[in-house]
Amino acid sequence: MERLDSRVRLIWFLRVFVGSLVAGVIAAIVTGFVDSVTVSPLLVGGSVFAVLLVLGAIHVVLRYRAWRFEVREDTLYIERGVLVNVRTVVPFVRVQHVDARRGPIERALGLSSVVVYTAGSRGADVSIPGLVADRADDVQETLRRLAIESEPETGDAGDAV
Repeated sequence: MERLDSRVRLIWFLRVFVGSLVAGVIAAIVTGFVDSVTVSPLLVGGSVFAVLLVLGAIHVVLRYRAWRFEVREDTLYIERGVLVNVRTVVPFVRVQHVDARRGPIERALGLSSVVVYTAGSRGADVSIPGLVADRADDVQETLRRLAIESEPETGDAGDAV
């Protein structure tokens, strides 16, 4: 099983930091509007920020430890999840297309994500974040090639009536 690049933790932590900061500011603003509260809005906002940041940092570490993937002979296998362990198996015959994504923070860190879109219901896609850009390109090309190889032959469409 392959692990994600450790730099993905920084991206995840930055998201936690921004979310904690926004929640802390909102808590401070709401506290400032409540006249019956004798606690400083700055103290409330700072406390909310600190608690969410610590919990988020713990979640980032646990999330990184839980994330694994493997390109198998006929499937893509992914394990992830902190509170709920999710195991996803994507048969290559279900793969529609594969994208490589590189956002601005990912580009700055030399990372990329691979997104695999599958046939099925809305939202039927899986993503592998935190790959080094070259490895993401390799995974994308491998998945694309294996998806093409797994397609049924034109004469093998089944029983059409």
